[in-house]
Amino acid sequence: MRYYFLLLALTLTLCVNGQQQSSSMDSIRLKEVTISAKKIFGSKFEAKNRTGSSYYISPEEIQKFGYTDVNRTLRQVPGVNIYEEDGFGLRPNISLRGTSPERSAKITVMEDGVLIAPAPYSAPSAYYFPTIARMQSVEILKGSSQIQYGPYTTGGAINMLSTEVPKKFGAFLNTSYGSFQSGRVHALLGDSKKNFGYAVEYLNYNSNGFKELENFDNTGFDKNDLVAKFRLNTGPEAKVAQAFELKFQYSDETSNETYLGLTEADFGANPFARYAGSQRDQMNNEHLQFTGTHTLKFSDYFRITTTGYYNKFERNWYKVDFITVDGEREGISNVLGNPDAFGAYLDLVRGTVDSDADDLLNARANNREYYAAGVQTKLDYHWTGNQTFHDLEVGFRYHYDEEDRFQWIDDYAMTNGIMQLVNAGIPGTNANRISDARAFASYVHYKLKWNNLTVQPGIRYENINLSRTNFGNNDTQRSGSDLAIRENQVDVFIPGLGFNYNFENISVFGGVHKGFSPPSNQPGEDAEESVNYELGTRFSFGGLSGEVVAFLNDYSNLLGSDFAATGGTGTLDQFNAGEVNVQGLEILLNYDLLANSNKFALPITLSYTLTDTEFQNSFGSQNDIWGEVTAGDELPYIAKHQFNGTFSLEHEKYEINLSMRYNGEFRTLAGTGAIPDAERVDSNFIFDLAGKYRLGKHLSLTANAINLFDETYAVARVPAGLRPGHPLGIFGGLELRY
Repeated sequence: MRYYFLLLALTLTLCVNGQQQSSSMDSIRLKEVTISAKKIFGSKFEAKNRTGSSYYISPEEIQKFGYTDVNRTLRQVPGVNIYEEDGFGLRPNISLRGTSPERSAKITVMEDGVLIAPAPYSAPSAYYFPTIARMQSVEILKGSSQIQYGPYTTGGAINMLSTEVPKKFGAFLNTSYGSFQSGRVHALLGDSKKNFGYAVEYLNYNSNGFKELENFDNTGFDKNDLVAKFRLNTGPEAKVAQAFELKFQYSDETSNETYLGLTEADFGANPFARYAGSQRDQMNNEHLQFTGTHTLKFSDYFRITTTGYYNKFERNWYKVDFITVDGEREGISNVLGNPDAFGAYLDLVRGTVDSDADDLLNARANNREYYAAGVQTKLDYHWTGNQTFHDLEVGFRYHYDEEDRFQWIDDYAMTNGIMQLVNAGIPGTNANRISDARAFASYVHYKLKWNNLTVQPGIRYENINLSRTNFGNNDTQRSGSDLAIRENQVDVFIPGLGFNYNFENISVFGGVHKGFSPPSNQPGEDAEESVNYELGTRFSFGGLSGEVVAFLNDYSNLLGSDFAATGGTGTLDQFNAGEVNVQGLEILLNYDLLANSNKFALPITLSYTLTDTEFQNSFGSQNDIWGEVTAGDELPYIAKHQFNGTFSLEHEKYEINLSMRYNGEFRTLAGTGAIPDAERVDSNFIFDLAGKYRLGKHLSLTANAINLFDETYAVARVPAGLRPGHPLGIFGGLELRY
């Protein structure tokens, strides 16, 4: 709790100073509006006046660097922990306030207010993640008021807002090309009339990849994304305003990605090499979404919004998972983690030796289909009293999702560095099961504003039924001859309370809420639970504004998960990690060095995150995913220190943007003290540069440099071996806007 006392002292000091500031300085005041149900708060102004910690990435911020990698976009947000995997952000691993980052499975991820993970309850691993390049803005919510957005309430929620139907005719085209034969085409067309509006958007981005695979020149990817929105609405003369918006989204991806990394020695020799045993590895996926949103606006103070949604995601990540030598099979994680003990296995996967009869590379077809569908309704009612403002928000959601696994393993021989199929597996003989979840969620959230004080109590209810139907590896026709069914059920109330008090140039906010994460379908398994606290201050003195927040997540039952992405077996079974404390400090500062200039602006944004984690008990993790854990150990995959800075020089004709980020070292197994070499991912300090020159009202030239100083660094040791970050990449393009 030491961070809280430090923060409280800082808050009191700033409050005293804030009372002495001139009344002409910016003050922090609440503005009462009805926010669209797609949005959490919708603007930087609303974000900084919430009772909980929040951050709004505006359209201007997204456009500065034009990233397609969501990792790079989210780095600027305090409290966000990320470890990379492929260098392009295809499958991010995002943590909020120390939640387990693996496949972003312990945070609530939404697009336009709708759950967007492939199967958010039964299989939440984010093998699909919306493309950040087509987003208009991003909202990140932490703290007590996030209980409106479940089911994962411990760390926070991320809501990505796709491009809205424009208010008038608009067209947009952005193209770029650069290093590693990487290209992008992004186009948008839309318009609105009195009773009708539409927007159609297409995005393709691709690359040949920066990793080197002998005889196979493409280690990259190709992604397509199509979004169409159609809106019907009543005219301004209608007594009750109504609108219906239909959204269609389709995307596909082919990426030559692998779980095979490199040993320490091979990474040192060439960090961008890929083993010959990964030459067949490829992810293919398709995502389809339909949403229909109906809005009833009775007045500026009363609105009901109902959304029905359907998501389908199909993927097959075909990749080597095992290596067999002399009839003995070993997983690639063990082989890469113990190269001295498995030299013969390494020779085979490197392609430096040919196979004997009992030497095989075993490629698993991770063939899965995901479905998610539901309907959600939100009622928002405002009213005013004598010197008070009231807001009552009530929400309901019924949701169903499932994951259908139908997998097999093919065996390959290695001859002269080329993999040759010798035994084609039978679909369904490796995994043949369906996991599903049915969930009803509701919440009541009330805001009372009296003068400068805002108080927001709320409570969420989740009733979740999880089940798994395992047909067995011998019943590929799913006749039910070898059926095994298991079920788990949980219902929980999730309360929260937040407050915000505004002084002249400063506000103090804080709260307490229950953290919750659903269990798996293992019978009797308890949910992940915690009690979470935060205390913070936001301030604005002249041109300097910012935020300082301290937080503590006190877990009574942390759940770890068996993900193949972190070196496990991929069963998704969870295990009890017991009591854990996660505490930290988040700092955000903004200042314009040229605030008094009429021609130039030089805004600076600096952020820092301290995340301190500690197990309160000892245990052995399932499949040794976290190793042998002793009380006092730190959580793996969480960097203790993170720093980000953004500098921009802005002029009417041009702009130059520089981003720098420091990611501290982190451990890959639980432990304390100095991190052993074989369990450490070293810190890195990366710079990105972006520029834009406006040739006229409609046409601009763009340029970007990723990893400006060509830093060579490792981003992870999972799923199997060391993996490199993106090297220097230089890209140029054109942007047209009408």
